Amino acid sequence: MLHHVTLSTVDLDALAGFYRNVLGALGIEQLREHRGPDGTLAQVGFGSSGLSFFWLAGGRSRASMVHVAFAASSRQEVDAFHKAALDAGGVDNGPPGYRPNIHPDYYAAFSFDPDGNNIEAVWFDRRG
Repeated sequence: MLHHVTLSTVDLDALAGFYRNVLGALGIEQLREHRGPDGTLAQVGFGSSGLSFFWLAGGRSRASMVHVAFAASSRQEVDAFHKAALDAGGVDNGPPGYRPNIHPDYYAAFSFDPDGNNIEAVWFDRRG
């Protein structure tokens, strides 16, 4: 089980805005903000049910690419996630669809966020 993931970024405000839109399609919301000693935004935490499991950390001189897969509860959520990512400025890295090369029931969509991180929404279609 994944507890949390943190992505570093060179522009925390922009990346936080992107993820507020994209994760909202999955029912995930911004829950926390931490500020640095100078009062600037240092970290933003996203999650649900009071638990922040996805974090963004600013103040980096450069960002590193990370891949993160978010669980969706339906095909419609995967589709909404992908649309929200592209609408928010993400770059398509694989449209919604089944990925039989991964698993016959694996329905997913991929996008690069504005910092080049590869994000994914996935739903397992338990048809059989």
